[in-house]
Amino acid sequence: MLPTTVQANSGWPRTVTNADGSETILQSQPKRILSTSVTLSGSLLAIEAPLVASATTVRGDYFGQWQDIAKERGVEKLWRAGAVDLEAVWAFAPDLIVVSASGADSALAQRAALEEVAPVLVLDYGAIGWEDLAGQLGQAIGHEAEANALLSLFATELQTTRAQLQLPQGLTNIISYNGPGAPNPVATAGGVHGRLLNALGFQLEDPPRSWQSANTPPAADFIRAAYEHLTELTAQTTFVLAGTDEDAQRLLDDPILSNLPSVQLGQVYGLGRNSFRVDYYSASEIVAGIAQRFGRA
Repeated sequence: MLPTTVQANSGWPRTVTNADGSETILQSQPKRILSTSVTLSGSLLAIEAPLVASATTVRGDYFGQWQDIAKERGVEKLWRAGAVDLEAVWAFAPDLIVVSASGADSALAQRAALEEVAPVLVLDYGAIGWEDLAGQLGQAIGHEAEANALLSLFATELQTTRAQLQLPQGLTNIISYNGPGAPNPVATAGGVHGRLLNALGFQLEDPPRSWQSANTPPAADFIRAAYEHLTELTAQTTFVLAGTDEDAQRLLDDPILSNLPSVQLGQVYGLGRNSFRVDYYSASEIVAGIAQRFGRA
């Protein structure tokens, strides 16, 4: 599931291709990076980028898997997702601004105004996995060595963990369990969560695309299934997205889902509180949690 190595670019200035095909020219290696996307900030931190400020979630928080690291490195909070403050951008005096091409934390609509402050790099975290995202960022900012070290470290984590696992038989699924009256997204086998579990030896149950409303934009990672469709799942093991075992117990106690094979077998588990958005930090947490649960005694 991992790319091989990140090829080093040659010196400065360098030209970086954005997610929309446009190009950004960086005259020198960035020393003050501002991230308008809380999702992209995790990958920037993972490759030891000089991140000075980052947008937050709509609640005003960083993602739990890396919030302590951001605090240790003195990363300032910029704004809540969706509430762009251009004066704050000027105040931080960045020499590179990183923007998401899509998502609730995208500031792409303000790109022209941001480019008046500093060069803007646009990435699409919805289209690629965190590994490729880390590689792209590493090449852009001259942190190829850090990106390669990160990818090598995680590949070793995966290989070491997989060799120690004793997994339950049959298929596995991942459900964002919200109960009746709301969508209950189910992870696709080819999405980032599905690929991660597959790399650990699980075989993912792939939900039918027909479960998602035609009015809902397609997504690579999840099918936004209606609650009623959950009764049609067949996997013997279920992980609850962004959940602990307490959240898993809610699904186990749901009378409508009592006939699910995973419920019948009692094989419903939380994937981890920070498993919603996968970056290096949350992926490592997921791998460690699975090792603790399914490692051979």
